[in-house]
Amino acid sequence: MFRDHASRIWGFSVLAIAVLKFGGTSVASEESRQLAVARVRAHLDKGYDVCVVVSAMGRKGEPYATDTLLGLARSLYHNTAPRELDLMAACGEIISSVVMTNALRREGIRALALTGWQAGIVTDTNFTQARIRRVEPSHLQRHLKEGFVVVVAGFQGQTESGDITTLGRGGSDISAVALGVALEAQETEIYTDVDGVLTADPRVVPDARTIPSITYDELCQFAHEGAKVIHPVAVELARRYDLQLHIRSTFSDSMGTTVTGQPLVGGHPRTVTGVTSIGGMVQVQVDFGPDQGSGDELRLFKALADQRISLDMILVTPGRKAFIVAEGVAQEAQDVMERAGFFPSIRPGCAKVSVIGAGMRGVPGVMAAVASALHDAGVRILQTADSHLSISCLVPQEHSDTAVRALHGKFHLSQ
Repeated sequence: MFRDHASRIWGFSVLAIAVLKFGGTSVASEESRQLAVARVRAHLDKGYDVCVVVSAMGRKGEPYATDTLLGLARSLYHNTAPRELDLMAACGEIISSVVMTNALRREGIRALALTGWQAGIVTDTNFTQARIRRVEPSHLQRHLKEGFVVVVAGFQGQTESGDITTLGRGGSDISAVALGVALEAQETEIYTDVDGVLTADPRVVPDARTIPSITYDELCQFAHEGAKVIHPVAVELARRYDLQLHIRSTFSDSMGTTVTGQPLVGGHPRTVTGVTSIGGMVQVQVDFGPDQGSGDELRLFKALADQRISLDMILVTPGRKAFIVAEGVAQEAQDVMERAGFFPSIRPGCAKVSVIGAGMRGVPGVMAAVASALHDAGVRILQTADSHLSISCLVPQEHSDTAVRALHGKFHLSQ
């Protein structure tokens, strides 16, 4: 039933296919591209037909990086329309696809480049943050059957009416997973500049280790809570269609991280899998008087929703409503609330630190361990939120790294 459903919605393939996605650092230099070519050749030698998905080359400041191209557009006119921003942004991946195609050809591998829309990615009309509606992969499949390695520009698609769209920051991951589903790929590998999914940011915790296997749910939570290894929408799509994912480094022989359906370590679920953090948050608190009720709550949250301001760590009690917003929208949020007759207390300079693990569900004492670790490290907890997969603590930004290290150590994640 799953295969029939996926084939009807996303396409169909009878080939043994591997989809390999290479991030910006993996295609930015001659040396890194040669390593990527070696990954492609290894899959060809195993008998796979290979579809490669590439991000734009390099990072901000480098000439063909997406942020550099967008900066050029905005330097000419600060209020560039989203439609035109997408036209500009799509160029980075197109350049990358041609460069990678030539790197493959130089090594004797038959290859050709396709844009996202030539590969069949059809999106909605939400410019700069488009969602994929469907994939029509027949054009791509034909080239695979002809023996080509097909290099697809990630991060982009096309609307029904022919406008070019992009999928948001990190959208090449979404492209790769969508094509993996459409082609019914036997392997879908995300190559990056780290060895896989780590127990914490190695710049904060030097002894953070690679997690050999992780569930879809855990990985999705990692992505939402600040880990930059893969786009959360890509994980959600892979989970929906039960697409096997493997996250590994272009630059090492590490086995990386396999994404699975169930958490298994020696046959037992882990309690905590890793620790993440997101900085640049602002805590907002609104005190309610005895005469204010649910109607005022609705008015508060609707005013913010109408301005498309995203809230996190929402806490609602009869006397107080609290949540956090990103620093970039904090002033707008305050203005919106004051116009609606609310006068919030604002605390800037906060960070959200989370412990994540599929094994914590129903396990007593996890919050006590979190509180103990932060207390012993001298980190004040400003607010908390939890789910079946995570416990998040809002802490002062200057104590974020200390909190991550304390929690990583408390749950023995380096062992």
